[in-house]
Amino acid sequence: MSARAAARAIDALRRGWPIRMAGATGALTLLPIEGATADSLAAFDPDATAPLLISAARAATLKLANQREAADPEAPVLVARERWTQGAVEAMAIADPVSDLDTPFKGPFRALPISDPDVASAALILARIAGLLPAYFVGAADAPAEVELQVGDVAAVADPARLQIAARARLPVEARTDAEIVAFRSPEDPREHVALIFGTPDGLPPVVRLHSECLTGDVLGSLKCDCGPQLHGALHEIADAGWGVLLYLRQEGRGIGLINKLRAYQLQDQGFDTVDANVRLGFAIDARDFGVAARMLTLLGIRQVRLLTNNPAKVAGLEAEGVAVVERLPLALPANPHNERYLATKRDRTGHDL
Repeated sequence: MSARAAARAIDALRRGWPIRMAGATGALTLLPIEGATADSLAAFDPDATAPLLISAARAATLKLANQREAADPEAPVLVARERWTQGAVEAMAIADPVSDLDTPFKGPFRALPISDPDVASAALILARIAGLLPAYFVGAADAPAEVELQVGDVAAVADPARLQIAARARLPVEARTDAEIVAFRSPEDPREHVALIFGTPDGLPPVVRLHSECLTGDVLGSLKCDCGPQLHGALHEIADAGWGVLLYLRQEGRGIGLINKLRAYQLQDQGFDTVDANVRLGFAIDARDFGVAARMLTLLGIRQVRLLTNNPAKVAGLEAEGVAVVERLPLALPANPHNERYLATKRDRTGHDL
């Protein structure tokens, strides 16, 4: 497995460049629909015959699920190229559900058999890691590609074990002036995670908070979520405990990235809740990797924690990676008129204790 090859492929996808991915049964040459232009599509597929690869969750919205037995929301679906999906703009309307209300009468579509399902599934995962919509044009065998990689390379680039401490410094903050900040990074992943440490070990497990990045809530003060108040509330809870750590994880939008989170916001404005919005975009309900947090704690020499969270999935995620949660501490905050539905969805559909 080559994490470097996967990292190069992610960079290519984000630039709108084609890649070729090989597996045990064959290879696919793929151009991401998001980022494709008229010129790049013409160079990749001069005959305008390349079918579209999308997720089964998206296919269900397009009324293709009934053409597949036991449709799996994570499974790939290959869609025949029709005259109404010839261009990059038209294909983007197929990939992005945000535009469904603008162009509601899409189709009809025809699902095609997939010759290399393992490759197709890995390609959708790679698009999600890149923060792109999971949707491609599938080119001919001799279509141009900027990067070549293997299916196994995808898992390598997301391996938390490659995370290491990169730097640390004293950082006085509002909650406590004797804090220390520690930055972590891996060779292939551009995201840099940080830990903010309050106090020194006192023989007891530290109070720990896993906080996933939320630009809109943490920085801009968005009222659509409770992330900003949770962050600041957690900092004070940890500071008052005397010894603890806040892990700030660069996993925006529950792991789908900032741009896709904003797309989910648009879908929420159309009436979907946060769970259905993520699935409609072709993502998992929660795409975060709490193995990253476990790796950060391990590098800090912490194997037992008192976890400040309302989310049982965080407990399970840490314990699955060998970090014992000896106590779960609630983080209770009031709702506001803009996030009441969001909080109710967290409680009713993702198991949060609120």
